[in-house]
Amino acid sequence: MLDGTPIGARPAAAIVELGVALVPEGRRLFPSLTVEENLLIGGHGRKAAGPWTLDRVYSPFPILRERRSSAPTTLSGGQQQMAAIGRALMSKPRVLLCDEISLGLAPIIIADIYAALPQIKAEGTSVVLVEQDIVQAMNVADRVYCFQEGRLSLAGRPQELTRDQIHRAYFGS
Repeated sequence: MLDGTPIGARPAAAIVELGVALVPEGRRLFPSLTVEENLLIGGHGRKAAGPWTLDRVYSPFPILRERRSSAPTTLSGGQQQMAAIGRALMSKPRVLLCDEISLGLAPIIIADIYAALPQIKAEGTSVVLVEQDIVQAMNVADRVYCFQEGRLSLAGRPQELTRDQIHRAYFGS
């Protein structure tokens, strides 16, 4: 649902046009394109106004500017994740869906990626984060929802939830 309207049956391009972008688990960059071409393709066909341009994407992720002419296969996993986030931002989304953005990354890179999320939110983009790193997610979240076997098991503001509540929500009593 987006703004109270079901969107699940719509084609992906129509969902992007509504202002929803996905940073998929596994990044899924185009290996035959440069980093910059991967970023530019994220904005292809999206007509909405918004803050995300190449320069704005390079701001939280300056390594992408340095490596813009490189193939994404030459980037580290963390740099590839930054490129995947940047590609999604180039569609000027209202809602950015992030699936496991820290999966398999070094702690220093995870910190860099999470440091960019407040800037993304400040630009007016809502972020929905599916994340295994509960500590990182809790540090940037306004609201937390835990699911167990497809059912909501806990919801609240991070400052209202205890580690024990979260543990029980994920693993049961």
